[in-house]
Amino acid sequence: MVKEAMEALNLSVRGLVRALGVAPSTVQRLVVGKSDVSPEMALKLSVVIGSSPQVWMGMQVDYELWQAKQHIDVSHLHRLHIA
Repeated sequence: MVKEAMEALNLSVRGLVRALGVAPSTVQRLVVGKSDVSPEMALKLSVVIGSSPQVWMGMQVDYELWQAKQHIDVSHLHRLHIA
C-alpha cells in the first residue's frame, strides 16, 4: 500500500521519513509489509500522501482479512439460526 503510493509520487524512503517525521525503520517496515498501518499512521499518511485516514485503514483491514482467509479454515463452521 505505502510502497505503491511512494512509487506513484516518485518518493524515496528518506523523503517519506522526513515528511512523516518518523524513524527510517518505521517507514521501512511499512514498505515491506512488516508493520500494520495504525490509526495514527493513517492520519499522517493521509496528510502526506493523500486519501483519507479511512481509506488507509480500510486498505489495512482488507489486507488483514485477505491474510486470515489464506490461513484459517472455516469450512467446518456453520451459521447459527435463531429459534
